[in-house]
This record gives sequence, structure tokens and C-alpha cells, in this order.
Amino acid sequence: MSQDYESKLPNVGTSIFTEMSMMANQYGAINLSQGFPEFDTPEFLKSATTQAIDSGANQYAPSAGMPDLLSQIANTVKRIYNMELDSSNITVTSGATEALYVAIQALVRPGDEVIIFDPAYDSYEPSVELAGGKCIHIPMQAPEYRVNWELVKQKVNDNTRLIIINSPHNPTGTILSESDLKQLEKLVIQNELYLISDEVYEFITFDNKVHQSVLRFPKLFERSLVVSSFGKTFHCTGWKLGYCCAPENLTAEFRKIHQFVTFASFTPAQIGTAKMLSENPGHIDELSSFYQKKRDLLAGALASSRFKLLPSLGTYFILADYSDISDKNDVDFCHWLTVEKGVAAIPLSPFYESFPGDKVIRLCFAKSDETLQLAAEKLCQL
Repeated sequence: MSQDYESKLPNVGTSIFTEMSMMANQYGAINLSQGFPEFDTPEFLKSATTQAIDSGANQYAPSAGMPDLLSQIANTVKRIYNMELDSSNITVTSGATEALYVAIQALVRPGDEVIIFDPAYDSYEPSVELAGGKCIHIPMQAPEYRVNWELVKQKVNDNTRLIIINSPHNPTGTILSESDLKQLEKLVIQNELYLISDEVYEFITFDNKVHQSVLRFPKLFERSLVVSSFGKTFHCTGWKLGYCCAPENLTAEFRKIHQFVTFASFTPAQIGTAKMLSENPGHIDELSSFYQKKRDLLAGALASSRFKLLPSLGTYFILADYSDISDKNDVDFCHWLTVEKGVAAIPLSPFYESFPGDKVIRLCFAKSDETLQLAAEKLCQL
């Protein structure tokens, strides 16, 4: 590469997820950093996918997705959110990250401003920059991490094109309320904005909280793309299978780009997932209680520690304040924790434009009970 090469993403390096998982592997630490389940994919789904492979369904799927899967997604959306969709509203993607990238490329033009909320998932801003846009960061404050809608209104101007939300929220584990969505709906419609709603943890909420999907708000949905993840729902993040729901006109624009990014996603997994949704819908309904038990197990095991746990209302993450343990910044603390104490976590500072200096780390509890208990034993010794 020539020395005068100008990077399109000069400020982007290795993601914090990759960095911390590599450190966990290098030092043999318990990996509570990267957000992937330690337990296996449901046997029914694995069997249905293997059967598809054995039956010869190993060629390209239609670019939008296998018809049976599109139908089952529509049925699920109707059952959970009471929203009527059909195949013209749904596109299967190679993971939610592809869906987010394609949605941003479809909407953002050079010079457009995109509002995101810090701490923000790290794939949003590079995708916006590649589209020629600029992210406007609005911070959320610990410990509640709530959106200040008055501040959002102040930030909207003639260049504002798009708002990106994420609920249940990674990395904080918070969720948006019905009131939040109503204020957002008013803001989007009045200012003729667009919305991308990252809802990959939509089926993982706790304490009887209801996930307020954009799919529950028909007027807001008319200007929205909603991104979901089978990887999160079915414990198969390595399959990289997600989907995007949008009104027909936005779906058409989304598909124009999708066809040149991946064209189509893994055919056998699409067939297996369609059967899973059709014949085992209860898996989705049981996810919240399944993960709430793991959250409560980890929280209970850390009750005697010097960490102060913040509320986790969704996702499979919980934040822990370590200010009573160390004066180190969060990156240094996570490195020290991995190398010296054998537990890997994620610092929050990489998710901010202007980090407020909070001494808070993210722990993933999508792990076996034994792993969580062993990690808690180590953390309680600090």
C-alpha cells in the first residue's frame, strides 16, 4: 500500500470486542466480554438445517430471502406486535450488521447528519461515514441512560436525515418506554426524518417489561427500517442470519444495495429457521425468563462483591461500576482484569464520542451457570 494512501476510515481500528476476546484467549480468561452465547443452538433448529443441507438445498436463496422464512417472519411479527407485513416488507440478511450497514447506505447521503445515542454500538458511525454522512452524538447519562428528547429536538436541523435507536440497548441493558417511542414518533414525522431501529435483543426483556418495538407504531414504521437478529434469538451468532422489516418503498431501496453486498444469505439456515419459527414458536416466548435467570444468577453471585451493578432490563448484558475497586480508566481496568484476574469484560469508553469518565464495564451473562459462578468467584475477590 502506498504511503500516500488516504484511509476512508482513519479513526477505525480493531473493535473492542475482538480486542478483548483475543486477550481472553491469550491469557486463558473467562470471556464475559464479547456477546455470544456459550450454550448451543436448539437441537430442532440444528436438525432442520442439517436436513436442508442433506436434501440438497445448498444453492443461492432468493436475494430477499426464502419464501417460507419471509412468511414465518411475517407471522411472528403479527403474533408478537400485531403488525401486518408481507414478503414485500421483509429482507433476510447476513446478520444484523449487514442489515444496519445496508439500511444506512440506503438512507444517508453526503452531508446528511445522523443522530445516535452514546454509548452507541460501534458499527453505526463507520457505516454513516462511508455513506458521506456525519454522526451527531447525544450522550445518555449513567445510571439510567435515558434519552433526553428535548436535547434531541435541539439537535435536529435542516441537515438531519436519520435517527438510529437501539432497544433493548447494547451496551447498557436499558430499554425505551412507550413514552419514548411516542416522542420519537412525533419528532420523526414532524421533521420528515427517517429511523433505523436496532432491535436485535427484542425478545430478551426482564421484570415483565414489554419491548416497545417500532413495529407497534404504524405511523412511525412508515419512515423506519427495523433490524432483527436470528443469531441472538436462537443462540447461533456464527450463522450470521438477520432480517430487516420496512415499508415497501424503503424495502425496495434496501434491496437495491443488499443484492450487491451479500446477494443472499445461507440457504439451509433459512430453511431451518423457517421450520423453527413455525413448529417451535415457544422458544421466543421463553427467552426472557431464560436470560432473566442468568442475569439474576450473576447479580446474586456478585452481591457480596465491591462492584455496584446497574439495572439490566434487557439484552444479555449487565453493567458494573468498579469505582470502589480501582482508579484505572475503563480500558486499563479491563486489561488488568483479564491479565491479572482471569475475567474479560468490555469497557464503555469505545462507545462514546466524548467519554464522561464513568468507571463502568459491561459483563455478558449469556454463559453457562458454571461459567457465571466461576467468574463471580474471581470478581468477588477484588
